Amino acid sequence: MNTYGLILERRTIRKFFQKEINENILFDCLNAARLAPSSANLQSLEYILITKDLERIFQYIKWAGYLKKGAPAKDEKPAAYIVIISNTKISKDAKYDVGLSAENIVLTALEKGVASCIVNPPNKKGLAEILNVPENYLVELVIALGYPKQKSFAEKFERDVKYRLDKKGNLHVPKRKLKDILHKEKF
Repeated sequence: MNTYGLILERRTIRKFFQKEINENILFDCLNAARLAPSSANLQSLEYILITKDLERIFQYIKWAGYLKKGAPAKDEKPAAYIVIISNTKISKDAKYDVGLSAENIVLTALEKGVASCIVNPPNKKGLAEILNVPENYLVELVIALGYPKQKSFAEKFERDVKYRLDKKGNLHVPKRKLKDILHKEKF
């Protein structure tokens, strides 16, 4: 599939089959992250790959704030996590680099049949502690990865941004139309 096709297909998935992800796929995702654009080419981002003892990460993630039952059940949890961290000695503000890097990870994963959920963990300090992240680094994002056990669909935005689950457990995510957000030449 081409890049635009991946972008159209890629949606957040929070329920996964309990199947291990081949390490080569994970390394491809990390290599894609490494090659993402970086402000002033400072390259302040580093990555922690977690494939074992996943429960220690799971407890630090808040899943699907709009849904009562948004967290994956025991048999639906991710198979791996990539934690994006930034070295504050190199850059004090890596937020744009983080976004570019995360997008490279999730698109590469999807190309290989692996779904993802990008999470901004509420307790970054606690997560940093259990991962032994040095003080001059910040936990930026966590990307949960696994083989999808649900589907997710982009649909027409009506009045509400809140996503919802249907009776089959599939996710429906409202997205604004291009004509509603595009301003040509001026506002």
